[in-house]
Amino acid sequence: MVSALGSGLLAFVLGYYSPEILTVDSGPVTGDVLVVLGGGTTERCGRAAELFRQRVAPKILASGEGDSLASQWALIKLGVPAPVIALESESHNTFENARFSVNRLRQMGAHRVVIVTSWYHSRRALACFRQQAPDLVFYSRPAHDGCHRPGWDWKKYGKYVGAEYLKLAGYVVRHGVWPG
Repeated sequence: MVSALGSGLLAFVLGYYSPEILTVDSGPVTGDVLVVLGGGTTERCGRAAELFRQRVAPKILASGEGDSLASQWALIKLGVPAPVIALESESHNTFENARFSVNRLRQMGAHRVVIVTSWYHSRRALACFRQQAPDLVFYSRPAHDGCHRPGWDWKKYGKYVGAEYLKLAGYVVRHGVWPG
């Protein structure tokens, strides 16, 4: 049985070190396509538009049922030309984002793909894509909004971070996706 002090300490450690545990950032890489995952449209699309302007990739695939259209509009508002944005609109979760996006990526002729999502979601998202298409090369360039500890808004990000640990474990059990 874990004591209250022990579980409180574990929660503190997992929370405090969550940027190091949950984030995968591949650094300055280039690819054929940026895949921006649904949810967190503001920060994720902002990051994707920034990476597009930096010429990290010449095309963007917006993924997620409902989210893909919202992402498309946000990207256009941020200056990304509409013709370079493709949509994957069938997926309902991260596993399906990867599964359905891989088909679109192959149609687009992609070999090197840069995943754009929130920092706390980047490890699981990258693992899902790598599992679905081991023949493609995947990188992660997450949005870091809320990642920096000073002034961290625990009310906003704490629930996402806590849920992400549960989802990591759930994806291992349900889908065999190891976060690596």
